[in-house]
Amino acid sequence: MSNSNSIFLLLILTLTLTLTLLLPTALTLSQPKPIQALLKHLDSKRASPSVQEAAAKAVLKRLLPQCYVSSFQFKIVPRDVCGGQSCFLISNYNSSSKNGPAIVIKGTTAVEIASGLYWYLKYWCGAHVSWDKTGGVQIASIPKPGSLPLVKDDGVMIQRPVPWNYYQNVVTSSYSYVWWDWERWEKEIDWMALHGVNLPLAFVGQEAIWQKVFMDFNISKDNLNDFFGGPAFLAWARMGNLHGWGGPLTQNWLDQQLALQKRILSRMLELGMTPVLPSFSGNIPAALKKISPSANITKLGNWNSVDAECRWSCTFLLDPSDPLFVEIGEAFIRRQVKEYGDVTDIYNCDTFNENSPPTNDPTYISLLGASVYKAMSKGDKDAVWLMQGWLFSSDSAYWKPPQMKALLHSVPFGKMIVLDLYADVKPIWKNSSHFYGTPYVWCMLHNFGGNIEMYGIFDAISSGPVDARVSKNSTMVGVGMCMEGIEQNPVVYELMSEMAFRSEKVQLLEWLKSYSHRRYGKAIHQVEAAWEILYHTIYNCSDVIEDHNTDFIVKFPDWDPSNTSSPLPQAHLWYSTQKVIKALRLLIDAGNNFAGSVTYRYDLVDLTRQVLSKLANQVYLDAVTAFQQKDSKALNLHSKEFIQLIKDIDILLASDDNFLLGTWLKSANKLAKNPHELKLYEWNARTQVTMWFDNTELIQSKLHDYANKFWSGLLEGYYLPRASTYFDYLLRSLREKENFKMEEWRKEWISFSNKWQLSQELYPVSAEGDALAISKALYEKYFGKKNWKKNKYHFETSGKRVLRFIL
Repeated sequence: MSNSNSIFLLLILTLTLTLTLLLPTALTLSQPKPIQALLKHLDSKRASPSVQEAAAKAVLKRLLPQCYVSSFQFKIVPRDVCGGQSCFLISNYNSSSKNGPAIVIKGTTAVEIASGLYWYLKYWCGAHVSWDKTGGVQIASIPKPGSLPLVKDDGVMIQRPVPWNYYQNVVTSSYSYVWWDWERWEKEIDWMALHGVNLPLAFVGQEAIWQKVFMDFNISKDNLNDFFGGPAFLAWARMGNLHGWGGPLTQNWLDQQLALQKRILSRMLELGMTPVLPSFSGNIPAALKKISPSANITKLGNWNSVDAECRWSCTFLLDPSDPLFVEIGEAFIRRQVKEYGDVTDIYNCDTFNENSPPTNDPTYISLLGASVYKAMSKGDKDAVWLMQGWLFSSDSAYWKPPQMKALLHSVPFGKMIVLDLYADVKPIWKNSSHFYGTPYVWCMLHNFGGNIEMYGIFDAISSGPVDARVSKNSTMVGVGMCMEGIEQNPVVYELMSEMAFRSEKVQLLEWLKSYSHRRYGKAIHQVEAAWEILYHTIYNCSDVIEDHNTDFIVKFPDWDPSNTSSPLPQAHLWYSTQKVIKALRLLIDAGNNFAGSVTYRYDLVDLTRQVLSKLANQVYLDAVTAFQQKDSKALNLHSKEFIQLIKDIDILLASDDNFLLGTWLKSANKLAKNPHELKLYEWNARTQVTMWFDNTELIQSKLHDYANKFWSGLLEGYYLPRASTYFDYLLRSLREKENFKMEEWRKEWISFSNKWQLSQELYPVSAEGDALAISKALYEKYFGKKNWKKNKYHFETSGKRVLRFIL
């Protein structure tokens, strides 16, 4: 890019920032006195200014080359400098020295400083910072040291309109973080700081704490083996949905995770974050019922087990009204304080997550809520209960206004904060008078199961938090990102994280232009046009359907197409596929401008995958329609097309490191210390992304494909054999003029699935192939002017899976 173009782009970016980001201090809403008192108290727990400044400098050193470190000066300032709120300030360093700092960034915590650094890099330097699946950082388009752009003379101050930026879902620890070591966690915490996260969930290692607590209540380690879930299923064991599945945990795992948690908490504290720790929800080992027979313990019902089997579900819940509940809850909080120190006052508890109380009597519910809080406050007198509001959405038939009020008002005001978990789609605050006066966090849920699908609701993200905050009698105290799994749709999380510092709605088209310029390092009109299409299609879903990826390749329909009275299965589709195909063409056409750009490669692969997976959905329907019409020739043709699409998408995904099954399995194996753990961890890793929880010989798990992934290796090694077997049975049915043998297909497929989960074959851990060449070839093959069945384009793979495009 020429120097004049660079200056012009910087001017545009600076103008955009000035018009859409900066607001006078007077527009920031003040918080109720209990929240102000809580904030002041949490400030008193933070690390010293010198520790935080050093932590922010360390983030800088890990983010940018060493030559940039001296260009920045960081300083912690009190809230008074920011009008009593949290903020960051960016100014020029007033010195004539050429070797000294150029930019000064001040903030109320190290998180604010890191956020200020990130915003400066984005909006003044026009730089883009991207993270890959392993946490690796790529910086594009940053000016050289000594030529960093200056801000306006009097500097810039950007405040948080609400105090908190919350991060994580209680299941993210299983879907995404389960196999992480400290190296990967360090990168994630850096990402949190740069994106303004100051209220992160910190759930790692809690089983080691529970082991110590329950042993004090005379529960043995052997009893706990059937209580804790396996590594990849801990989230659901913690919530009382299941017990023992995927385990038992080894003592090495428990010790390893506890040590990891201590490092995680230490870094969070150095950066000025307030970690959210777990608390007691009433979920107990079965052995406690025998040890304390007079305790008020309920055996819960089946949770997603086939045939209502209780081997892995039907867990036990200690009633919060029982005195033993408070004893255990207090012991757990105190044990955490003993292990970690006095690091927080905010604790998560979801006693009623997908488990309704035994009665809808508001008085009873109020007593339950008071007991839950009592258990926390006995362990920490300043405790604040953070609760996911998912129950109000998932079980709305139970949680009517009287029941909601009873729970929300069961603790003193300011001692409960609710996560409006699904506010991007189904905001609870609108129909509950802002949770009936209870402080809440506006959250984006966005992702289920860690599925890989391009999806989002830009309009809701860019305006929803603002609407909630300025609404009459608002009690909103934060924004949050509560996805079940990460490492997908980076544009969505970039936009949502900015809402922590935005007081007005975002002008999305301008924002997307700026985003694409930074992300790819230059302004190309085809890219701008492509992103405008994506905004109005893929990223404008408004059908209020929970976006689990239901594409047929990764969530293969389990049904008998012989029953022609049943409607055909439908995958989720909320946009014009033709428009998105046009966006793909535009992105491909711009490809020669982005040689070596990892961000362009990722987006190109992801969009090509998205387009082809939707095409595969139609091909599948064509195949089963042919079966129903007893047209074996058409069935054979369409089934081969479907299988070929799986193979082609697998080759495409293999060209980018972010879409590999091998890295998931390798990270699991890396934690193993012996052959037993190696086998256990690999089984956990394979099972979670395929068919997890119980199955019988003829009945798939109810959670099969819940955590499906578009990963190279998984497509060809798992999804392809499933589809091939199914179509073979369909073809045999027509050939032999027999009914489709559904049970035989299920039996064969389930047996294959269970064997695959137990296997340990290796999958590639590094990308192969030219993503742009592959995408171009696939586009021509499936959407080119010539019909792909009539032209000579086809693919071959060598033993090393290198793509060859043959004409």
